[in-house]
Amino acid sequence: MSPLQSPLQSGLWVKICGLTQAPQAIAVAEHGASAIGFIGVTKSPRYIAPAQIQAISQALIEAGHAQVARVGVFADADLEDVATASAIAQITTVQLHGQESPAWCAALRQRLPHLGLMKAFRIRDRDDLVAIAAYESSVDAVLLDAYHPHLLGGTGHTLDWGTLQRFRPSVPWILAGGLTPENVGTALTSTAPNGIDLSSGVEIRPGDKDLDKVRRLFEALGHCDRVSRVE
Repeated sequence: MSPLQSPLQSGLWVKICGLTQAPQAIAVAEHGASAIGFIGVTKSPRYIAPAQIQAISQALIEAGHAQVARVGVFADADLEDVATASAIAQITTVQLHGQESPAWCAALRQRLPHLGLMKAFRIRDRDDLVAIAAYESSVDAVLLDAYHPHLLGGTGHTLDWGTLQRFRPSVPWILAGGLTPENVGTALTSTAPNGIDLSSGVEIRPGDKDLDKVRRLFEALGHCDRVSRVE
């Protein structure tokens, strides 16, 4: 069973993405996050190098949070570069956020069979949902983010949740895109994801998380009674 699948089997899988500081990563884990994400896309304002991710990964492990998934986010990278970065960073899951094809995802899965694999999609309308089916045999989960013509993620824009009410892929799916402590309850009432992913909605600035917002997020999720905590 992949590191991604396990916490998705019950409750709601919660990932906080774009961490750059070890103390914040530990605090996020202590609040009950299922996963912590690190951006390996150099043009992102949240980018950190594999060696920096490794230091945070080690800090999480030493703090007793080895079971929290550590997700490395890449976009249109070379396969061997992803493999090398993943090994250095000590991540447990790869998230692909570019234009990677189903065949490329399958090749990466074969190259890194010990890691979980997620594929992100930027959704504009219902037609974009149709393309996801071709990836379901090659990945462990899919992530739906809001479309932006220039930014890959962390835009603060929400999706049209109404278009997702009947979205039921054959693999677990993660809702992202403009989620905040204030709107997450409505999002979960409007859709039925297996997990959620937040970045800008719990930030002071890119890469600097607002731990009070993280606390309020989990308080809001407590009313939903779907959070899967990783002990």
